[in-house]
Amino acid sequence: MEAKLSRELMILPSVCDREMKLSIPDLFAQFMDIATLHAEQLGVGADAMFARGLFWLTVKTKVRVLRRPRMLETVTLSTRPLVPEKVRAIREYRMERDGELLAEGKTEWAVIETAGGKLCPMAGIFPEGAELAAVPAFPAPFARIKPDFSAAETLGTYTVRATDIDMGGHMNNIAYLRAVLGVLTGDALKAMPQRELEIAFRTPCFEGDVLTARRRQTETGWELAALRADGTPAVFIKADR
Repeated sequence: MEAKLSRELMILPSVCDREMKLSIPDLFAQFMDIATLHAEQLGVGADAMFARGLFWLTVKTKVRVLRRPRMLETVTLSTRPLVPEKVRAIREYRMERDGELLAEGKTEWAVIETAGGKLCPMAGIFPEGAELAAVPAFPAPFARIKPDFSAAETLGTYTVRATDIDMGGHMNNIAYLRAVLGVLTGDALKAMPQRELEIAFRTPCFEGDVLTARRRQTETGWELAALRADGTPAVFIKADR
């Protein structure tokens, strides 16, 4: 049987935005959470990986949104990992309600050594006999974002807080998204394209780091970046119609 996890989820007020819908950061968070649950079931969760001196690293996540569920709706969330490549692995996600596809997405992962941060091959990471999916259900390619944001509009700055730090000792994946979107006004958030969203992680950030959020228009929407004090990118976000 294919390695897959499904669970029911009620959209509660704590994950909703001003429109009483599942917020964009919390949509990404729900996908991250079910990935964590499934990894535990497969024997490759955080504790098991730490015991092997390894750590899962999120490289990028892409999500297509057809309809954001409203507060108190119950949805079905599912995830499955694909057969990994040499040093990268893809995990897919779906959010549905009564047969209606609400959102789908995928994350590209890598595995690194906790001691030195060296990239590890995927061979032997998943348990023997795990039936991983061979054919992607969400084959849309990840975007290529030009890294030079020097001419882009500056939106504001954000100082990384202690509450942004996760078990890896650096800024949590979803905290980057909240930080960048958090410098936008309510009207700007409402105007932001929300059909396809992608986040690409470039450099880890730590408590006290100051990030500058910048934005530029594209033919299909927006590209945003969070830049460290020395100008190196921490994260890129792409939002398309």
